[in-house]
Amino acid sequence: MSEHNRLSAVEMRRMLGAGEMSAVDLLTDCIAAIDAENLRVNAVVTRCFDHARQQALACDVARANGAPCGPLHGLPVLIKDLMDTAGLRTTYGSRCFSDHVPDRDALIVERLKAAGAIVLGKTNTPEFGAGANTRNLVFGATGNPFDPALTSGGSSGGSAAALACDMAPLATGSDLGGSLRIPASFCSVVGMRPTPGVVASRSYVSGFSPLWCDGPMARTVEDVALMLSAIAGWDAADPLSSPATGFDFAVFDNGDAATDPVQLCVGFSTDLGVAAVDDAIRDVFAQRLPVLSQCFGASTPIDIDLSETTEVFKILRAASMAASYGALVAQKAGDIGPNVLSNVRDADRYSLLDAARANAAHTRIYRRFQALFDEIDVLICPATAVTPFPLEQNHPDRINGAPLDGYFAWVAITSALSLTGCPVVTLPCGLDHAGMPFGIQLVGRPHGDLALLKTAYRLEKALVQQGLGRVVPLSECLPFPARLPCCPVAVSSPRPGPWVSEVASILCGAVCPLPVHVLIWQDQVT
Repeated sequence: MSEHNRLSAVEMRRMLGAGEMSAVDLLTDCIAAIDAENLRVNAVVTRCFDHARQQALACDVARANGAPCGPLHGLPVLIKDLMDTAGLRTTYGSRCFSDHVPDRDALIVERLKAAGAIVLGKTNTPEFGAGANTRNLVFGATGNPFDPALTSGGSSGGSAAALACDMAPLATGSDLGGSLRIPASFCSVVGMRPTPGVVASRSYVSGFSPLWCDGPMARTVEDVALMLSAIAGWDAADPLSSPATGFDFAVFDNGDAATDPVQLCVGFSTDLGVAAVDDAIRDVFAQRLPVLSQCFGASTPIDIDLSETTEVFKILRAASMAASYGALVAQKAGDIGPNVLSNVRDADRYSLLDAARANAAHTRIYRRFQALFDEIDVLICPATAVTPFPLEQNHPDRINGAPLDGYFAWVAITSALSLTGCPVVTLPCGLDHAGMPFGIQLVGRPHGDLALLKTAYRLEKALVQQGLGRVVPLSECLPFPARLPCCPVAVSSPRPGPWVSEVASILCGAVCPLPVHVLIWQDQVT
């Protein structure tokens, strides 16, 4: 294969527009990457290759005829399985919807298609996005491309793993308490949680809540910005939606001094005054601080106490999950996994007074956090509290020997920021102490999404120059068929099987030190 799939989305789009590459050839390379790598990681769980080939051919014909082409013309995109895709199975990672085929697209999918993107398939997610380990009872678990025995994070773990394996240049993600940022960090890709309302949605039951947020995922900041240019914008059905007037996310490297890191003051925090962070991760972050600091004009440690966010997030999350899935749990509790059940049932523990207090505290947290930007321009903190953990482990139950309360307690380093209303970009920042990807969160002012992207773009380049940028999994360096001479098996069951036992080492030989798993799935074509 020509490996056009390893190019950046921006370069792909340039070559497609100039006629230097066809959309069909690009799609073929992406499909070849899925065929080669998905067996290892289980990122793409539903495929629509035939329909995608038709769309790619149509893109090539349109360009040849001089028809107007959108900003994502001919670019393959993968869609998180929480987001509806018309005519293509959407399970939400739940057995209750294992055969569900929507009749219309989610707004984010609609906008991607309108911009010229080609939907290639759906990526794995935990049931209803509840959990930072991507596994469910429909498709099984998604392994980390750097070690498939470990988690890719969640809930956008399928999208992150697919991007890391070059299965597509762009993928969708969503974020409540870190569901987009954690997998981006674990898989060494770029993810963005925009200011709530920048990417409008018609899907969330709790439309007035700023916690749920859709966002772009890609391999570079520039690609994230390109994708955001297509999905940002106002929609009447989203009560928090804001117009993207004046925002040109596709063109932002314009020498703007106001977003140049050397002109900015950065604040650093290891734990935001709330998060349990593994000591080894604290050490890695401390090791990165000199490099990060020298990228900015000034730097300062930030002493902020966000401990109040723990209880507030619990209450608001429980309320949102109960509103979304309470009725379903009442009808089909036996078919629903423990993460969703615990969230919905947590809502019964809280009163209306608790909710009132949580909403008041949420406002205080927002205002207190915004005051930081009187002293600094951006904030940097770790993107995760731990290194990737084993797939079979639902979540870390201890950090530094101290027990954690609940399956999402370990994500406080990201969930606390969800309450601030700030845009956050997760950037790859080399490897951690365990040889796994390490990422940082770059936090900007609310509605300062464009400025944050410009700063992130320049910081990304500086990190790459220091050898601390994005890393690629071993599979990028070795031909996969030579390492694993086996193939997936199509089955007639409408419900793809989960991961099965680890393949004997003789399948991969001595050249592949990574654990290997076999996935049995059903190819679905629209």
